[in-house]
Amino acid sequence: MNERRKDPADTSRLTAIVDRARSYPSLKTAVVDAQEVHVLEGMLQARDAGLIEPLLIGPPQQIHGLCKKLRCEETRDVEIIPAETEAQAAELGVALVADGRADALAKGWIHTDALMHPALARLRTGKRVSHVFVADLPSYGKLLFITDAAINIAPGLAEKAAIVQNAIDLARLLGVDTPKVAALSAVEVVKPAIASTIDAACLSKMADRGQIEHAIVDGPLAFDNAISAEAARIKHISSPVAGDVDILLAPDLNAANILAKDLEYLAGATLAGIVVGASAPIMLPSRSDPPLARLVAAAIAVLLHQARQREQEK
Repeated sequence: MNERRKDPADTSRLTAIVDRARSYPSLKTAVVDAQEVHVLEGMLQARDAGLIEPLLIGPPQQIHGLCKKLRCEETRDVEIIPAETEAQAAELGVALVADGRADALAKGWIHTDALMHPALARLRTGKRVSHVFVADLPSYGKLLFITDAAINIAPGLAEKAAIVQNAIDLARLLGVDTPKVAALSAVEVVKPAIASTIDAACLSKMADRGQIEHAIVDGPLAFDNAISAEAARIKHISSPVAGDVDILLAPDLNAANILAKDLEYLAGATLAGIVVGASAPIMLPSRSDPPLARLVAAAIAVLLHQARQREQEK
């Protein structure tokens, strides 16, 4: 069970991801709309940690001014690619990745839809593209994976199965051998009037039959009995997932996004946002995220890139 409290200053679970990624070569990363201090600070930290080689895309004058403020020009040359508009920056960044001139894409001071529209047009594979927040909370004993808070707005059953599998694969890459997945809804019983409860029950059975692999999936579960074994006990719910969940599948994008932001601002979570299923890693943090979140997202991108290379070599 994971209801013990964790020292709020302890970021060892996140630094372990960064330390693991540092053993691999850095990724040439197109940073789209880099002209914001939190964006630039996070990307420079990732550079200094040996994770990425940033290609900063945006208005050169603003980026140069921030570099001077952050003293990055004094430590190492930084390549700046001029772009005067959000749309132009997104197209340039996606083109760099699609043409093999960059290994990964990173969201800077740009809206998600403005970046993902050209990215989905050029960086798709045969897999569904989805978003995962890797969350570290002081109040929970292990990392939580929250999906999908940024890409799939109102997924149906087939889409949810693919989204869950993406999150499972990411969790396994980060060291969770058999992730426990909670398919969330407002209630923990199947009610035909609430479509998410039916989807959740189907996903649970799909995992039993091997249609979703390498994980234990249970649902429908409300958030309280997914996260707390005591809440499940009080409600007479017997579940191998309750109180020990690794992955939270929200019923739709709105629910996932609100949940993630609630955990960040009310529970002290650090959230590293990453897009999976594309032809290259896409770091997709919130624009207000601190540098640590961007650093961890960069580390996850390195590990995803390495996993994809190993898969291609088979």
